[in-house]
Formats: sequence, structure tokens, C-alpha cells
Amino acid sequence: MSTYAHLQETKVNSKEIYSGQIIQVYVDTIALANGQQATREVVRHCPCVAVLAVTDEDKVVLVRQFRYPANKPLLEVPAGKMDGTASETAIQTAARELAEETPYTAQRLELIHQFYTVPGFCDEYMYLYRAYGLEMNSTLKPDEGEVVDTVLYSRDEVRQALRNQEIEDIKTIAALQHWLLESK
Repeated sequence: MSTYAHLQETKVNSKEIYSGQIIQVYVDTIALANGQQATREVVRHCPCVAVLAVTDEDKVVLVRQFRYPANKPLLEVPAGKMDGTASETAIQTAARELAEETPYTAQRLELIHQFYTVPGFCDEYMYLYRAYGLEMNSTLKPDEGEVVDTVLYSRDEVRQALRNQEIEDIKTIAALQHWLLESK
């Protein structure tokens, strides 16, 4: 038995209260290890990817796009959701998102981390890839309804942007911290 068995929560029942194109929302009744019951509101979301892409000039590739829920443009690493079919892997999604959102493609992608984005209420799981061997790709193909600007930042510009809290997206902060910790 796990050392953490006293933390286990088990679903008793579940009621879907919303089903959209990107998320489903459920209200679940759960049983705690101590026998009590509680309610959890859960957002179900497909897996996602994010890409830490750095040019040969040691500049990180970021995208600026308006995020409606935040009501402002955010500076982020290229990212997106997996297509929901078993045919597209996380690494294929990373390659596709990099090409869709930026004027770059990568010769090689390497998984550097994976994590839950907001585990307090959502099951979204993200794969963070590092892109190597960037090549210019002149044909941007953003998703329908998506407008993005590509921005290149040096390590010093990233440090300054982080200090000034100009970067507020957690996947981007995680990716950039990884990049800043790389020995250069």
C-alpha cells in the first residue's frame, strides 16, 4: 500500500455540466480516505504541448497573442493542444505548433519536462519540448481565430521581462527558467 494512501480520493459519481469544443466540466462526488464525501468541480482538457525554441543567435522564440480570458496580450512560448486523435503524438503536435505559430521549424525536438498546468481543478497535462536546429519557414499557418506576433528575446531581455512581470504565463515561465538554467 502506498505511503500516501491517506490522501487518496475516489470518485463516487460524476455529473457533466458542460461540454464544449475544448473542455468538459464535471461536478464529481468523491470519497476521502477517512470515509467522508466531498465535491470536486473538474475541468477536463486534452493534453497540450509547449515548445522552447532558441535560435542560433541564442534568442528564444516567443509569441504574443491576445488571450481573451486574461483580457490582454500575453507573451508565451509556442504551444497548443493535441488534436485529440490517437494519430498525433505529443512530439508531432510540438512540431506542428512551432510551424503554425512562428516562422520556424525544428530539425529535432526533445522532451524536457511534462506537468499538470492547473491541477487544483483541471486535468490538462502538458509536454514541454526543446527545439533544436531551427530553420526559417516563411509560411505561417496560425489556427483559425488566432493572431500571433513572433518575438525574439535574448537571455538578458528574458531576465528583465521576468523581473518586470511582463511574462505571466506559467508554461512560459517554466520553459524560460529551464533555458536560463542551461549552461551557456
